[in-house]
Amino acid sequence: MYKNFFIIFSIFTFLITSVKSEEQAIKALKKGGNIVFIRHAIAPGGGDPPNFKLNDCSTQRNLDNKGIKQSKKMGLFFEKNNISIDQVLSSEWCRCRDTAKFAFKDYKTFNALNSFFSEKFRKNKERQMIDLIKFINTWESKKNLILITHYVVILESLNRTVSSGEIVVVDKNLNYIGSITKY
Repeated sequence: MYKNFFIIFSIFTFLITSVKSEEQAIKALKKGGNIVFIRHAIAPGGGDPPNFKLNDCSTQRNLDNKGIKQSKKMGLFFEKNNISIDQVLSSEWCRCRDTAKFAFKDYKTFNALNSFFSEKFRKNKERQMIDLIKFINTWESKKNLILITHYVVILESLNRTVSSGEIVVVDKNLNYIGSITKY
């Protein structure tokens, strides 16, 4: 009996915390001046195929129909909530660029957001993180900065695990404000 109570209590506490986190994130986004890390939308599989080429999307893991729909819903979320955006920066990987294109239309690529999950790109990790932090430290705006990237970049930057399409809102010092998974 106590075990069931503990399980129900834990689920209830998680749901309340999750809703509060989303409310805080939306409030901060509406205010502006935040950094928004977004893991690319749903792209089935894991890592990069062995024949991966940065300039050839046919060799990469790409968004599926769910990922495209998720990206469009994400963009509508920002639109519906009148969230001001300074700029959208994306990893050069096709799944990130497509997330940016379907969600926000206008974006630029920024190689500091590229994945370093695979052995082939791991050597870039330190340089990318230095470049990303340097960019964030010099960025100033009353609007929000959108960074569309990969699991490993978000984990390294924020020490947070994220799901596909998750929106993580942090302040300029990378202090966690909240996450949004339902939009």
